[in-house]
Amino acid sequence: MVIRWDLAENADSQRMIELFVADDRPVAAVCHAPAIFKHTKGADGKSLVSGRRVTSFTNTEEEGVGLTNIVPFLVEDMLKAKGGLYEKGPDWGAYVVVDGKLVTGQNPASSESAVKEMLNLLSEVSHFDAAIS
Repeated sequence: MVIRWDLAENADSQRMIELFVADDRPVAAVCHAPAIFKHTKGADGKSLVSGRRVTSFTNTEEEGVGLTNIVPFLVEDMLKAKGGLYEKGPDWGAYVVVDGKLVTGQNPASSESAVKEMLNLLSEVSHFDAAIS
């Protein structure tokens, strides 16, 4: 079984996330997508998640689906190693963390709540309001 984690290693994706953050735009990642933060940096050169509240698919959820020894890395462990202030809710439940304009969701059940948080952040951007009205 081959699992591709292109997002975590893709320089174009990393650059896009870094540009969004530098431009004070909202960024959201749910489930395994916070893997993108493995190499992304803030303007200070530190990990983008360093000192920020974040969540992702948990180690225990990974274990629950039997992929702990198959995935290239555990997203929860990586976020902690990068200095993220990792939080989680009950396995398989919806859990979303918002830190400034960074929205992270724990698992697929968190998608709807993460979208709502992202829409709240986007509604604060005046040109976005004009585009959807």
